[in-house]
Amino acid sequence: MTDQPRVQTRLHVAADLGPEAVVGLDEGQAHLVRSVLRLEPGDHVALFNGRDGEWLARLDGIGKGWASAALVRQLRPQVAEPDLWLAFAPIKRARLDFLAEKATELGVSVLWPVFTRHTAVERVNDERLRANAREAAEQTGRLSIPEVRPPVDLMAMLGAWQTDRRILLGDESGTAPPVAEVLGQCDHDGPWAVLTGPEGGFARAELDRLRELPFVSPASLGPRVLRADTAAIAALAVLQALRGDWRHGRPRFPSSG
Repeated sequence: MTDQPRVQTRLHVAADLGPEAVVGLDEGQAHLVRSVLRLEPGDHVALFNGRDGEWLARLDGIGKGWASAALVRQLRPQVAEPDLWLAFAPIKRARLDFLAEKATELGVSVLWPVFTRHTAVERVNDERLRANAREAAEQTGRLSIPEVRPPVDLMAMLGAWQTDRRILLGDESGTAPPVAEVLGQCDHDGPWAVLTGPEGGFARAELDRLRELPFVSPASLGPRVLRADTAAIAALAVLQALRGDWRHGRPRFPSSG
């Protein structure tokens, strides 16, 4: 029986993936495989691009600032992933890094920073968000990385919202029903988004406007005060458990070594 090659790491690439293709890694990935993981030509990695599934690839060249990999065979076909968005008020950098990582692990397809009246952070580093999401996707076995959208004002976002996507609103006012009750009674079968506010909470006028909208489901996230990143992660986890892909078991990935 022939030994299966051992996959040393997973990498997201932009290139198309298919039989006999050779893919060039970017400078950061080349540094990772050469200087951090200390891989050599002949070692194997897994590549994915969000379109063509996951492929076993053999490193066939490594140098300073460059590396290339020849595709061997497909490990997994591309499959549909959750159409779940997270719209969130930006928070301080370290906690934002954590939020991007965990939201990616929880399966979000869109990360969307939203400025509210009480948002203390004035700017968002889109590229840093993308980098954190990409690294989390590589480590968690996903076949795609979330789209990172440019920051938007809350009211502007709501004005352009496609109403077939329901919003689960993290309502910290103490007047909303428990999140499990909200999701258990909702018969919406379409896509969802989670919306959470800043550390200081939504302004009263913002909450009033959100509650008026027929596609918004306000929900309490429990009896304790949660930090903004914790609230987002908690809401995503409950939504995935009750309405999302946590209702299905984890698939058995094809062995790659």
